[in-house]
Amino acid sequence: MGLGILVTGGAGFIGSHYVRTLLAKNENIRLTVLDKLTETGNLANLDSVLADNRLAFVHGDVRDPALVNALVAQHDEVVHFASESHADHPVANTSEFIATNVTGTQVLLDAALRTGLRRFVHVSTHEVYGFAEDGPWPESQPLTPGTPYAATKAAGDLLALAYHRTYGLDVRVSRSSGTYGHHQPPHQLIPRIITTLLESAEIPWYGGGLGLRDWLHADDHVQGIELIRTAGRPGEVYNIGGGTELTFGELTGLVLEACGAGGRAQWDASWDMEGFSGWHARRAPHHSVDWTKIRTELGYRPGKDIETGLAETVAWYRENRAWWAPLKRSAAPHNATQEPQAARVLTTIAA
Repeated sequence: MGLGILVTGGAGFIGSHYVRTLLAKNENIRLTVLDKLTETGNLANLDSVLADNRLAFVHGDVRDPALVNALVAQHDEVVHFASESHADHPVANTSEFIATNVTGTQVLLDAALRTGLRRFVHVSTHEVYGFAEDGPWPESQPLTPGTPYAATKAAGDLLALAYHRTYGLDVRVSRSSGTYGHHQPPHQLIPRIITTLLESAEIPWYGGGLGLRDWLHADDHVQGIELIRTAGRPGEVYNIGGGTELTFGELTGLVLEACGAGGRAQWDASWDMEGFSGWHARRAPHHSVDWTKIRTELGYRPGKDIETGLAETVAWYRENRAWWAPLKRSAAPHNATQEPQAARVLTTIAA
């Protein structure tokens, strides 16, 4: 039957991208997706591969010890994407972060020990490094998470690494830059701009156009995870970067160009961070990882430049309104309460 991999959170944005990629490139593999299908999980993300007899889907929770033990026992490796992930806006109740990102990770790690699992890849985020202004950050950067979400992801990282040091479990941790691409939920930054433009609506200018961040295409994120899974060292952390640092203003300008709006976006210089009231105003510093380690040890190189990646992403959202429009409508009441104020109205385009 080939190598068996349990992919938790495999119906989410990056998890589903990973599943589709592996099934397309590796004949001698069998995958099981375990996903609770909460806000970030969408079974439609797997529509193109659900009929593949190498893939099984289980609707379930990583916090369920009986289910997790049974599934882990049937597989050789785990790639753990499952996470409550509301990093782009604050959430009043943080208990779900703790329950899934910490307790869920602990349940999986215990099952891995109990069953003699061969390998455990814990997929994390650059958010664990916090809001420091001196990026890009190497893997040795102290973890200073600035949100409850990031704090629970950091806890999951440390817990997974502790299972390696204490019990010898083969654990590898990835921490990625901000990822974009098709199938990303429309409340996230890049698809939110794209889908809003496709609806010919006004878009807000996040953070006065400030805030430097490294952008990573989902294809390259998956490439990095696979290198870590197949060639990484047990007990090590690897940053996965995209190699393209942009301010929110520069990014929005490129998205506008990719959408066909023409010209780089302009913003009102009189509108500064002091006058901006919104979540992104508190997230303006340098968010970037140093990916020297994965480059030198594993030969990683980003293969998708930002212009090509954005053009492909815009084309996908143009062609798949039936996928994103219902998701955007269902999230609208929540987003309306959390939406930052618009610093400037930008160009709109027709679909």
